[in-house]
Amino acid sequence: MLARQTVVYFAANVFSAIFGLLNTIVFTRVFAVAAYGDYLLGFAFATLLATLLSSALKLAILREQAKGDGADIRGAILAAMALLAPAAPLFFSVARMTGLAAPVSAAAVMLAFAVTLYETSQESLRAAQKAVDYLRGTVYRALLVSALGVAVAFASASGAALLVSSSIALVAATALFWRASWGDARPKLDRARLVEIAKAGLPFTFSMSLMALASVADRFLLAELSGVADAGRYGASVDLVRQALIIPAISVSTAFVPMAVRLLAERGEAEARRHLEKSMELLLAVALPACVGFALVSPQIADLVLGPEFRETGSWAMPILAMAVVFQILTQQYLHTSFLLSNRNSFYLINTGSILAFNLIVSALLIYRFGLAGAVWGRLAAEIFGCAQAYALSRAAFAMPLPFGRLALVGAATAAMAATVHMLSAKVSALPPALALILLVGAGVAAYAPIALTFDLAEARALIGGVARRLGARACRSEAA
Repeated sequence: MLARQTVVYFAANVFSAIFGLLNTIVFTRVFAVAAYGDYLLGFAFATLLATLLSSALKLAILREQAKGDGADIRGAILAAMALLAPAAPLFFSVARMTGLAAPVSAAAVMLAFAVTLYETSQESLRAAQKAVDYLRGTVYRALLVSALGVAVAFASASGAALLVSSSIALVAATALFWRASWGDARPKLDRARLVEIAKAGLPFTFSMSLMALASVADRFLLAELSGVADAGRYGASVDLVRQALIIPAISVSTAFVPMAVRLLAERGEAEARRHLEKSMELLLAVALPACVGFALVSPQIADLVLGPEFRETGSWAMPILAMAVVFQILTQQYLHTSFLLSNRNSFYLINTGSILAFNLIVSALLIYRFGLAGAVWGRLAAEIFGCAQAYALSRAAFAMPLPFGRLALVGAATAAMAATVHMLSAKVSALPPALALILLVGAGVAAYAPIALTFDLAEARALIGGVARRLGARACRSEAA
Protein backbone atom coordinates (compact mmCIF):
# COMPACT_ATOMS: atom_id res chain seq x y z
CA MET A 1 0.00 0.00 0.00
CA LEU A 2 2.75 2.45 1.00
CA ALA A 3 4.83 1.65 -2.08
CA ARG A 4 1.86 1.95 -4.44
CA GLN A 5 0.79 5.28 -2.95
CA THR A 6 4.37 6.53 -3.13
CA VAL A 7 4.67 5.55 -6.80
CA VAL A 8 1.53 7.51 -7.69
CA TYR A 9 2.60 10.59 -5.73
CA PHE A 10 6.09 10.33 -7.18
CA ALA A 11 4.68 10.16 -10.71
CA ALA A 12 2.62 13.28 -10.00
CA ASN A 13 5.58 15.19 -8.69
CA VAL A 14 7.94 14.03 -11.44
CA PHE A 15 5.46 15.26 -14.03
CA SER A 16 5.35 18.60 -12.24
CA ALA A 17 9.14 18.71 -11.99
CA ILE A 18 9.59 18.12 -15.71
CA PHE A 19 7.44 21.12 -16.53
CA GLY A 20 9.10 23.14 -13.78
CA LEU A 21 12.44 22.32 -15.36
CA LEU A 22 11.20 23.50 -18.73
CA ASN A 23 10.00 26.71 -17.09
CA THR A 24 13.43 27.29 -15.58
CA ILE A 25 15.12 26.71 -18.94
CA VAL A 26 12.85 29.29 -20.58
CA PHE A 27 12.67 31.86 -17.79
CA THR A 28 16.41 32.06 -17.08
CA ARG A 29 17.01 32.68 -20.78
CA VAL A 30 14.19 35.13 -21.50
CA PHE A 31 14.12 37.20 -18.30
CA ALA A 32 16.79 39.68 -17.32
CA VAL A 33 18.42 38.76 -14.01
CA ALA A 34 16.74 41.65 -12.16
CA ALA A 35 13.29 40.84 -13.60
CA TYR A 36 13.68 37.19 -12.63
CA GLY A 37 14.76 38.37 -9.21
CA ASP A 38 11.49 40.33 -8.92
CA TYR A 39 9.58 37.17 -9.77
CA LEU A 40 11.48 35.03 -7.27
CA LEU A 41 11.09 37.57 -4.46
CA GLY A 42 7.37 37.92 -5.23
CA PHE A 43 7.01 34.16 -5.31
CA ALA A 44 8.84 33.90 -1.99
CA PHE A 45 6.43 36.38 -0.40
CA ALA A 46 3.45 34.51 -1.88
CA THR A 47 4.77 31.23 -0.49
CA LEU A 48 5.17 32.76 2.95
CA LEU A 49 1.68 34.29 2.90
CA ALA A 50 0.09 31.08 1.59
CA THR A 51 1.74 29.18 4.43
CA LEU A 52 0.25 31.63 6.91
CA LEU A 53 -3.21 31.33 5.36
CA SER A 54 -3.40 27.58 4.77
CA SER A 55 -1.39 25.76 7.45
CA ALA A 56 -4.18 25.52 10.03
CA LEU A 57 -6.65 24.46 7.35
CA LYS A 58 -4.42 21.72 5.99
CA LEU A 59 -3.63 20.49 9.50
CA ALA A 60 -7.34 20.24 10.30
CA ILE A 61 -7.97 18.29 7.10
CA LEU A 62 -5.10 15.91 7.78
CA ARG A 63 -6.12 15.27 11.38
CA GLU A 64 -9.85 14.89 10.80
CA GLN A 65 -10.30 13.60 7.26
CA ALA A 66 -7.33 11.21 7.32
CA LYS A 67 -8.79 9.26 10.25
CA GLY A 68 -11.52 7.91 7.97
CA ASP A 69 -14.11 7.94 10.78
CA GLY A 70 -16.76 9.85 8.85
CA ALA A 71 -15.78 13.32 10.02
CA ASP A 72 -16.20 15.96 7.31
CA ILE A 73 -14.95 19.47 7.92
CA ARG A 74 -14.74 20.56 4.30
CA GLY A 75 -17.62 23.03 4.62
CA ALA A 76 -15.88 24.78 7.50
CA ILE A 77 -12.62 24.86 5.52
CA LEU A 78 -14.32 26.52 2.55
CA ALA A 79 -15.90 29.10 4.86
CA ALA A 80 -12.53 29.83 6.45
CA MET A 81 -10.93 30.49 3.06
CA ALA A 82 -13.75 32.86 2.13
CA LEU A 83 -13.30 34.78 5.38
CA LEU A 84 -9.61 35.37 4.61
CA ALA A 85 -10.24 37.25 1.35
CA PRO A 86 -11.08 40.70 2.86
CA ALA A 87 -7.59 40.86 4.38
CA ALA A 88 -5.95 41.15 0.92
CA PRO A 89 -5.33 44.94 1.17
CA LEU A 90 -3.50 44.43 4.45
CA PHE A 91 -1.29 41.77 2.90
CA PHE A 92 -0.55 44.10 -0.02
CA SER A 93 0.69 46.73 2.45
CA VAL A 94 2.94 44.17 4.12
CA ALA A 95 4.37 43.16 0.75
CA ARG A 96 5.18 46.79 -0.01
CA MET A 97 7.01 47.07 3.31
CA THR A 98 9.33 44.24 2.27
CA GLY A 99 10.55 46.38 -0.63
CA LEU A 100 8.55 44.77 -3.43
CA ALA A 101 7.27 47.10 -6.15
CA ALA A 102 3.52 47.74 -6.21
CA PRO A 103 2.76 45.50 -9.25
CA VAL A 104 4.86 42.68 -7.80
CA SER A 105 3.20 43.08 -4.39
CA ALA A 106 -0.32 42.90 -5.84
CA ALA A 107 0.56 39.89 -7.98
CA ALA A 108 2.22 38.13 -5.03
CA VAL A 109 -0.88 38.52 -2.85
CA MET A 110 -3.05 37.19 -5.67
CA LEU A 111 -0.75 34.19 -6.04
CA ALA A 112 -0.84 33.51 -2.29
CA PHE A 113 -4.63 33.15 -2.33
CA ALA A 114 -4.47 30.94 -5.42
CA VAL A 115 -1.86 28.71 -3.78
CA THR A 116 -3.99 28.46 -0.64
CA LEU A 117 -7.01 27.33 -2.65
CA TYR A 118 -5.05 24.81 -4.70
CA GLU A 119 -2.99 23.29 -1.88
CA THR A 120 -5.94 22.99 0.50
CA SER A 121 -7.89 21.22 -2.23
CA GLN A 122 -4.99 18.85 -2.83
CA GLU A 123 -4.67 18.22 0.91
CA SER A 124 -8.28 17.05 0.95
CA LEU A 125 -7.45 14.47 -1.73
CA ARG A 126 -4.32 13.41 0.11
CA ALA A 127 -6.17 12.92 3.40
CA ALA A 128 -8.76 10.77 1.64
CA GLN A 129 -5.89 8.82 -0.01
CA LYS A 130 -7.25 9.64 -3.47
CA ALA A 131 -3.83 9.34 -5.03
CA VAL A 132 -5.01 9.18 -8.65
CA ASP A 133 -7.11 12.33 -8.28
CA TYR A 134 -4.11 13.99 -6.63
CA LEU A 135 -2.09 13.01 -9.69
CA ARG A 136 -4.67 14.59 -11.99
CA GLY A 137 -4.61 17.82 -10.00
CA THR A 138 -0.84 17.96 -10.23
CA VAL A 139 -0.94 17.38 -13.99
CA TYR A 140 -3.51 20.13 -14.47
CA ARG A 141 -1.40 22.57 -12.48
CA ALA A 142 1.83 21.72 -14.28
CA LEU A 143 0.32 22.08 -17.74
CA LEU A 144 -1.50 25.32 -17.02
CA VAL A 145 1.31 27.02 -15.09
CA SER A 146 3.80 26.18 -17.83
CA ALA A 147 1.56 27.14 -20.75
CA LEU A 148 0.54 30.49 -19.31
CA GLY A 149 3.99 31.20 -17.88
CA VAL A 150 5.84 30.62 -21.14
CA ALA A 151 3.30 32.75 -23.00
CA VAL A 152 3.80 35.59 -20.53
CA ALA A 153 7.59 35.22 -20.63
CA PHE A 154 7.71 35.83 -24.36
CA ALA A 155 4.99 38.50 -24.26
CA SER A 156 6.31 40.78 -21.52
CA ALA A 157 9.16 39.18 -19.51
CA SER A 158 7.77 40.92 -16.42
CA GLY A 159 8.08 39.36 -12.99
CA ALA A 160 4.66 40.65 -11.91
CA ALA A 161 2.98 39.30 -15.06
CA LEU A 162 4.50 35.88 -14.46
CA LEU A 163 3.10 35.84 -10.91
CA VAL A 164 -0.37 36.72 -12.23
CA SER A 165 -0.23 33.96 -14.84
CA SER A 166 0.62 31.42 -12.13
CA SER A 167 -2.36 32.59 -10.08
CA ILE A 168 -4.75 32.12 -12.98
CA ALA A 169 -3.30 28.69 -13.72
CA LEU A 170 -3.73 27.47 -10.12
CA VAL A 171 -7.34 28.62 -9.90
CA ALA A 172 -8.15 26.98 -13.23
CA ALA A 173 -6.43 23.73 -12.19
CA THR A 174 -8.38 23.65 -8.92
CA ALA A 175 -11.65 24.09 -10.80
CA LEU A 176 -10.87 21.01 -12.89
CA PHE A 177 -10.60 18.67 -9.86
CA TRP A 178 -12.99 20.53 -7.55
CA ARG A 179 -15.61 17.78 -7.49
CA ALA A 180 -13.11 15.08 -6.50
CA SER A 181 -11.74 17.21 -3.68
CA TRP A 182 -14.81 18.92 -2.26
CA GLY A 183 -17.74 16.87 -3.56
CA ASP A 184 -21.01 18.62 -2.69
CA ALA A 185 -19.48 20.58 0.18
CA ARG A 186 -20.54 24.20 0.54
CA PRO A 187 -19.12 26.90 2.82
CA LYS A 188 -20.52 26.32 6.30
CA LEU A 189 -20.11 29.13 8.79
CA ASP A 190 -19.71 27.01 11.92
CA ARG A 191 -18.25 29.48 14.39
CA ALA A 192 -17.37 26.87 17.00
CA ARG A 193 -15.60 24.68 14.46
CA LEU A 194 -13.72 27.64 12.96
CA VAL A 195 -12.53 28.74 16.40
CA GLU A 196 -11.45 25.16 17.11
CA ILE A 197 -9.51 24.99 13.84
CA ALA A 198 -7.84 28.33 14.56
CA LYS A 199 -6.85 27.41 18.12
CA ALA A 200 -5.57 23.96 17.20
CA GLY A 201 -3.69 25.28 14.19
CA LEU A 202 -2.24 28.47 15.62
CA PRO A 203 1.07 27.01 16.89
CA PHE A 204 1.42 24.94 13.72
CA THR A 205 0.63 27.95 11.52
CA PHE A 206 3.07 30.13 13.37
CA SER A 207 5.82 27.53 13.15
CA MET A 208 5.19 26.72 9.48
CA SER A 209 5.20 30.44 8.70
CA LEU A 210 8.48 30.77 10.52
CA MET A 211 9.81 27.83 8.52
CA ALA A 212 8.70 29.45 5.28
CA LEU A 213 10.28 32.72 6.39
CA ALA A 214 13.48 30.89 7.28
CA SER A 215 13.56 29.37 3.78
CA VAL A 216 13.22 32.74 2.01
CA ALA A 217 14.73 35.25 4.45
CA ASP A 218 18.18 34.84 2.91
CA ARG A 219 16.79 35.94 -0.48
CA PHE A 220 15.50 39.20 0.95
CA LEU A 221 18.71 39.70 2.92
CA LEU A 222 20.75 39.10 -0.22
CA ALA A 223 18.57 41.49 -2.23
CA GLU A 224 19.04 44.17 0.43
CA LEU A 225 22.77 43.67 0.99
CA SER A 226 23.95 42.56 -2.45
CA GLY A 227 21.20 43.52 -4.91
CA VAL A 228 18.18 41.98 -6.64
CA ALA A 229 20.38 40.48 -9.38
CA ASP A 230 22.34 38.39 -6.87
CA ALA A 231 19.06 37.36 -5.26
CA GLY A 232 17.90 36.22 -8.70
CA ARG A 233 21.03 34.16 -9.33
CA TYR A 234 20.86 32.61 -5.87
CA GLY A 235 17.13 31.95 -6.10
CA ALA A 236 17.48 30.22 -9.46
CA SER A 237 20.01 27.76 -8.00
CA VAL A 238 18.05 27.18 -4.79
CA ASP A 239 14.78 26.60 -6.62
CA LEU A 240 16.32 24.23 -9.16
CA VAL A 241 17.87 22.13 -6.40
CA ARG A 242 14.70 22.09 -4.30
CA GLN A 243 12.49 21.34 -7.27
CA ALA A 244 14.60 18.36 -8.27
CA LEU A 245 15.30 16.93 -4.82
CA ILE A 246 12.40 17.77 -2.53
CA ILE A 247 9.86 16.22 -4.89
CA PRO A 248 10.92 12.57 -4.35
CA ALA A 249 10.93 13.10 -0.58
CA ILE A 250 7.51 14.75 -0.60
CA SER A 251 6.21 11.85 -2.68
CA VAL A 252 7.24 9.44 0.06
CA SER A 253 5.98 11.54 2.97
CA THR A 254 2.71 12.29 1.20
CA ALA A 255 2.09 8.55 1.27
CA PHE A 256 3.39 7.56 4.70
CA VAL A 257 2.25 10.41 6.97
CA PRO A 258 -1.54 9.90 6.62
CA MET A 259 -0.99 6.15 7.04
CA ALA A 260 0.98 6.77 10.23
CA VAL A 261 -1.83 8.94 11.62
CA ARG A 262 -4.39 6.24 10.90
CA LEU A 263 -2.25 3.39 12.25
CA LEU A 264 -1.59 5.27 15.47
CA ALA A 265 -5.31 5.96 15.91
CA GLU A 266 -6.48 2.44 15.04
CA ARG A 267 -3.68 0.04 16.04
CA GLY A 268 -1.45 1.88 18.49
CA GLU A 269 2.16 3.03 18.76
CA ALA A 270 3.87 -0.27 18.03
CA GLU A 271 2.23 -0.63 14.63
CA ALA A 272 2.85 3.03 13.81
CA ARG A 273 6.54 2.67 14.66
CA ARG A 274 6.95 -0.39 12.44
CA HIS A 275 5.39 1.58 9.63
CA LEU A 276 7.68 4.55 10.30
CA GLU A 277 10.81 2.36 10.28
CA LYS A 278 9.98 1.23 6.75
CA SER A 279 9.07 4.79 5.80
CA MET A 280 12.38 6.19 7.02
CA GLU A 281 14.32 3.59 5.06
CA LEU A 282 12.29 4.34 1.94
CA LEU A 283 12.70 8.10 2.41
CA LEU A 284 16.48 7.91 2.74
CA ALA A 285 16.84 5.30 -0.01
CA VAL A 286 15.17 7.76 -2.37
CA ALA A 287 16.52 11.08 -1.10
CA LEU A 288 20.17 10.41 -0.26
CA PRO A 289 21.35 9.06 -3.64
CA ALA A 290 19.31 11.76 -5.37
CA CYS A 291 20.96 14.56 -3.38
CA VAL A 292 24.49 13.18 -3.62
CA GLY A 293 24.09 12.43 -7.32
CA PHE A 294 22.72 15.91 -8.00
CA ALA A 295 25.70 17.46 -6.24
CA LEU A 296 28.12 15.48 -8.40
CA VAL A 297 26.47 16.41 -11.71
CA SER A 298 25.67 20.04 -10.83
CA PRO A 299 28.08 21.53 -13.42
CA GLN A 300 26.37 19.63 -16.22
CA ILE A 301 22.90 20.54 -14.92
CA ALA A 302 23.85 24.22 -14.69
CA ASP A 303 25.15 24.26 -18.27
CA LEU A 304 22.10 22.45 -19.58
CA VAL A 305 19.27 24.10 -17.63
CA LEU A 306 20.24 27.58 -16.51
CA GLY A 307 20.61 30.63 -18.71
CA PRO A 308 24.06 32.13 -19.38
CA GLU A 309 23.78 34.72 -16.60
CA PHE A 310 22.91 32.07 -14.00
CA ARG A 311 25.29 29.20 -14.85
CA GLU A 312 28.45 30.21 -13.04
CA THR A 313 26.62 30.59 -9.74
CA GLY A 314 24.74 27.33 -10.22
CA SER A 315 27.82 25.23 -10.96
CA TRP A 316 29.45 25.92 -7.58
CA ALA A 317 26.40 26.69 -5.42
CA MET A 318 24.17 23.73 -6.25
CA PRO A 319 26.44 21.01 -4.78
CA ILE A 320 26.39 22.81 -1.43
CA LEU A 321 22.66 23.43 -1.62
CA ALA A 322 22.03 19.76 -2.49
CA MET A 323 23.71 18.72 0.75
CA ALA A 324 21.56 21.22 2.63
CA VAL A 325 18.47 19.56 1.17
CA VAL A 326 19.44 16.22 2.77
CA PHE A 327 19.06 17.76 6.22
CA GLN A 328 15.95 19.67 5.20
CA ILE A 329 14.29 16.44 4.07
CA LEU A 330 15.14 14.65 7.30
CA THR A 331 13.72 17.54 9.31
CA GLN A 332 10.56 18.42 7.44
CA GLN A 333 9.53 15.12 5.87
CA TYR A 334 10.36 12.79 8.76
CA LEU A 335 11.26 14.29 12.14
CA HIS A 336 8.42 16.80 12.07
CA THR A 337 5.99 13.87 11.80
CA SER A 338 6.81 13.28 15.47
CA PHE A 339 5.20 16.57 16.41
CA LEU A 340 2.07 15.75 14.40
CA LEU A 341 1.65 12.31 15.93
CA SER A 342 2.16 13.60 19.48
CA ASN A 343 0.04 16.74 19.00
CA ARG A 344 3.02 18.80 20.18
CA ASN A 345 2.43 21.76 17.91
CA SER A 346 4.58 23.96 20.12
CA PHE A 347 7.59 21.89 19.03
CA TYR A 348 7.09 23.06 15.45
CA LEU A 349 7.29 26.56 16.84
CA ILE A 350 10.44 25.92 18.85
CA ASN A 351 12.24 24.23 15.97
CA THR A 352 11.28 26.62 13.21
CA GLY A 353 11.76 29.69 15.40
CA SER A 354 15.26 28.54 16.24
CA ILE A 355 16.03 27.83 12.58
CA LEU A 356 14.82 31.29 11.61
CA ALA A 357 16.88 33.05 14.27
CA PHE A 358 19.96 31.00 13.37
CA ASN A 359 19.45 31.59 9.65
CA LEU A 360 18.94 35.34 10.00
CA ILE A 361 22.01 35.85 12.16
CA VAL A 362 24.39 33.52 10.32
CA SER A 363 23.22 34.48 6.83
CA ALA A 364 23.37 38.21 7.56
CA LEU A 365 26.94 37.89 8.82
CA LEU A 366 28.04 35.67 5.95
CA ILE A 367 26.28 37.70 3.24
CA TYR A 368 27.78 40.91 4.58
CA ARG A 369 31.24 39.32 4.48
CA PHE A 370 31.06 37.04 1.41
CA GLY A 371 28.02 38.18 -0.58
CA LEU A 372 26.22 35.49 -2.55
CA ALA A 373 28.55 32.72 -1.32
CA GLY A 374 27.64 33.65 2.25
CA ALA A 375 23.97 32.99 1.52
CA VAL A 376 24.79 29.53 0.15
CA TRP A 377 26.90 28.44 3.13
CA GLY A 378 24.43 30.03 5.54
CA ARG A 379 21.66 27.87 4.09
CA LEU A 380 23.68 24.69 4.70
CA ALA A 381 24.52 25.70 8.27
CA ALA A 382 20.88 26.50 9.06
CA GLU A 383 19.61 23.15 7.75
CA ILE A 384 22.18 21.18 9.76
CA PHE A 385 21.28 23.10 12.90
CA GLY A 386 17.55 22.62 12.32
CA CYS A 387 17.87 18.87 11.76
CA ALA A 388 19.91 18.36 14.93
CA GLN A 389 17.43 20.31 17.03
CA ALA A 390 14.39 18.58 15.49
CA TYR A 391 15.89 15.20 16.39
CA ALA A 392 16.43 16.31 19.98
CA LEU A 393 12.85 17.58 20.24
CA SER A 394 11.41 14.41 18.72
CA ARG A 395 12.86 12.38 21.58
CA ALA A 396 10.54 14.27 23.94
CA ALA A 397 7.51 13.97 21.64
CA PHE A 398 6.89 10.80 19.62
CA ALA A 399 10.31 9.15 19.36
CA MET A 400 10.79 8.51 15.66
CA PRO A 401 12.48 5.19 14.91
CA LEU A 402 15.86 5.30 13.19
CA PRO A 403 16.79 1.83 11.89
CA PHE A 404 20.53 2.51 11.83
CA GLY A 405 21.44 -0.87 10.35
CA ARG A 406 19.20 -0.42 7.34
CA LEU A 407 20.19 3.24 6.99
CA ALA A 408 23.86 2.24 6.95
CA LEU A 409 23.12 0.00 3.96
CA VAL A 410 21.55 2.98 2.18
CA GLY A 411 24.71 4.95 2.92
CA ALA A 412 26.91 2.19 1.55
CA ALA A 413 24.93 1.95 -1.68
CA THR A 414 25.04 5.73 -2.07
CA ALA A 415 28.80 5.80 -1.47
CA ALA A 416 29.33 3.21 -4.20
CA MET A 417 27.23 5.27 -6.57
CA ALA A 418 29.12 8.46 -5.71
CA ALA A 419 32.49 6.81 -6.28
CA THR A 420 31.39 5.56 -9.69
CA VAL A 421 30.06 8.95 -10.81
CA HIS A 422 33.11 10.79 -9.48
CA MET A 423 35.54 8.53 -11.35
CA LEU A 424 33.61 8.95 -14.59
CA SER A 425 33.08 12.72 -14.33
CA ALA A 426 36.62 13.65 -15.39
CA LYS A 427 36.36 11.45 -18.48
CA VAL A 428 33.14 13.07 -19.73
CA SER A 429 34.02 16.68 -18.91
CA ALA A 430 34.76 17.50 -22.56
CA LEU A 431 31.47 16.08 -23.84
CA PRO A 432 28.32 18.17 -24.47
CA PRO A 433 26.46 18.76 -21.17
CA ALA A 434 23.40 16.71 -22.16
CA LEU A 435 25.45 13.67 -23.19
CA ALA A 436 27.71 13.94 -20.14
CA LEU A 437 24.68 14.16 -17.85
CA ILE A 438 23.05 11.11 -19.41
CA LEU A 439 26.23 9.06 -19.02
CA LEU A 440 26.80 10.15 -15.42
CA VAL A 441 23.21 9.54 -14.34
CA GLY A 442 23.17 6.20 -16.11
CA ALA A 443 26.39 5.16 -14.39
CA GLY A 444 25.01 6.23 -11.02
CA VAL A 445 21.80 4.26 -11.47
CA ALA A 446 23.74 1.24 -12.72
CA ALA A 447 25.91 1.35 -9.61
CA TYR A 448 23.14 2.01 -7.08
CA ALA A 449 20.34 -0.25 -8.32
CA PRO A 450 22.08 -3.66 -8.02
CA ILE A 451 23.30 -2.85 -4.52
CA ALA A 452 19.85 -1.63 -3.52
CA LEU A 453 18.35 -4.89 -4.76
CA THR A 454 21.05 -6.95 -3.05
CA PHE A 455 20.33 -5.22 0.27
CA ASP A 456 16.58 -5.15 -0.52
CA LEU A 457 16.46 -1.46 0.34
CA ALA A 458 12.91 -0.24 1.00
CA GLU A 459 11.62 -3.73 0.07
CA ALA A 460 12.60 -3.09 -3.54
CA ARG A 461 12.43 -6.78 -4.45
CA ALA A 462 8.79 -7.06 -3.39
CA LEU A 463 7.91 -3.89 -5.29
CA ILE A 464 9.60 -5.06 -8.50
CA GLY A 465 8.13 -8.54 -8.09
CA GLY A 466 4.64 -7.11 -7.70
CA VAL A 467 5.04 -4.96 -10.80
CA ALA A 468 6.34 -7.94 -12.76
CA ARG A 469 3.41 -10.11 -11.66
CA ARG A 470 0.89 -7.45 -12.63
CA LEU A 471 2.52 -6.99 -16.04
CA GLY A 472 2.57 -10.75 -16.54
CA ALA A 473 -1.08 -11.08 -15.61
CA ARG A 474 -1.97 -8.26 -17.98
CA ALA A 475 -0.02 -9.93 -20.79
CA CYS A 476 -1.82 -13.22 -20.16
CA ARG A 477 -5.20 -11.51 -20.29
CA SER A 478 -4.22 -9.82 -23.55
CA GLU A 479 -3.20 -13.14 -25.10
CA ALA A 480 -6.41 -14.79 -23.91
CA ALA A 481 -8.47 -12.01 -25.45
